[in-house]
Amino acid sequence: MTPTGTEAIKRILGGIPFTAELYWLIRQRGKPINTRFSLRGLQAHMPEIAPVVASLNKAAPVGKKVLVFATLHYWIEHAALLSLSLAAQGHKVTMGYLPYADWQKEINMFDLRRQNAYARKVLEQAGPVLDIVSFLTARAPYMPLPAELVEAVKEVSLYDTQYTLQNEEVDFESDIYKLRLNRNREIAQAALAWLRQSKPDVVIVPNGTIQELGVFYRVARHLKIPTVTYEFSDQRQRIWVARNSEVMRQDTNALWQAKRENPLSETQMERMRSLMMARQRGSMWENFARMWQGVPTEGGQQARQHLGLDKRPVVLLATNVLGDSLTLGRQVFSKSMAEWISRTVQYFIGRPDIQLVIRVHPGEVLTHGQSMVDVVHEVLPRLPENIRLIKPKDEINTYDLIDVADVGLVYTTTVGMEMAMTGVPVVVAGQTHYRGRGFTHDPDSWVSYYKLLGQLLEHPAEFRLNREQVTEAWHYAYRFFFDYPQPFPWHLVRLWDDYKTRPLEKVLQGECCEQYARTFRYLVGEPIDWSLERGNGQCD
Repeated sequence: MTPTGTEAIKRILGGIPFTAELYWLIRQRGKPINTRFSLRGLQAHMPEIAPVVASLNKAAPVGKKVLVFATLHYWIEHAALLSLSLAAQGHKVTMGYLPYADWQKEINMFDLRRQNAYARKVLEQAGPVLDIVSFLTARAPYMPLPAELVEAVKEVSLYDTQYTLQNEEVDFESDIYKLRLNRNREIAQAALAWLRQSKPDVVIVPNGTIQELGVFYRVARHLKIPTVTYEFSDQRQRIWVARNSEVMRQDTNALWQAKRENPLSETQMERMRSLMMARQRGSMWENFARMWQGVPTEGGQQARQHLGLDKRPVVLLATNVLGDSLTLGRQVFSKSMAEWISRTVQYFIGRPDIQLVIRVHPGEVLTHGQSMVDVVHEVLPRLPENIRLIKPKDEINTYDLIDVADVGLVYTTTVGMEMAMTGVPVVVAGQTHYRGRGFTHDPDSWVSYYKLLGQLLEHPAEFRLNREQVTEAWHYAYRFFFDYPQPFPWHLVRLWDDYKTRPLEKVLQGECCEQYARTFRYLVGEPIDWSLERGNGQCD
């Protein structure tokens, strides 16, 4: 599309040096150009934080040479606070950023440069303790990418398109794919040039799977630079941390290896029971920031009556939300989650002796892309009497469905682990963190999948998990919910509210400083010590 009017003028001015920066400085007086790219929280707190960091830095031992990279305003604010915290502990920190407000929308160079000037102005308040690098001005279009990174850019761009459209089928000629491919290629070139020259001891990147964050991670690992990725779940004061891997892969191998032989205490079991009860009832619990069900549990018998289920065996298929980072690239034997669901539904058309209940993820009410409801209806515009489809808004508690299930089918959803905790035999079709832990069935091909289904459905009761397997599932669930996340003071979603409660000095020198200190050490590349047992308390 040919730009017209103001947009055309901006594109012209965007190619002229200093025009955008002078316009921002004179006309906007240092303010953000729109509400989508705002660093107001960081800007407000920086005058208070920077002197504290400078003072602590002087007394701290010399640490590592660290690069923290982020893009999008919310990640930039969080990464800046993390960078300042590491600088206060003696590390030589470079804060690298890209000044994008949106990952899925085009922006002309004039506006992008204005956002860049604004971001630099805010970040440079930390100048004495942080080095600031804009990867917009550090572009390196001359830098050839090795074949490995060319493919990495394509893969991340595919994930970005799936994430944005919430659809696994991608048109490689679409505008969004081309946009993501261009931006990802640009950051790959810039990162490769900068990292080769600067050679940091460690790179820290949020998420590490999608967008420029995912590409930066791939480039750092290509250069064999130790790289840490981090993300947040729905737990306050907790952070996921991964060393030399994508944190969204939720690699719990080392954790489980360290903890598997350590049975849970009764106190730990009671805590796990309490969490599960809250999840089932749809209520808040401890530091978890959301309710897992929209309606309270009514019991399996009520669900059976509501759905009109008879005495035939019941198979519960629980879906994920399409485009969630936890589903991207998780194929084992299917091309996609949608294909797995489609072919599974086709299988049960020929099994009228079995009742299939498809629970579409309630989280789909917040999405705009392809629904698993549509996937099912593409196969079956009219459902046969042995298949029930529960839509995202349907008021039925998932745990009541688990109560009546004889067999469970999942892709990567946590519901699979929870079904195993009740003794239900579960088939895992995707690559998820609890796959291969000894309490699920994990086929690796369509042949083994269909063969396994046939065996399970012949005599479902014979495949109920035994006491040892159920205990193992509960044990693993505890480790995943309570040991995998690390203590951390500031959640991405409520960053500045958290900071008011836990300011920098309190975090680094207060009563909980040792818990946080371990996490900060993990963030700069120290191997995580999974053997540690943590208490139940929160650092307030």
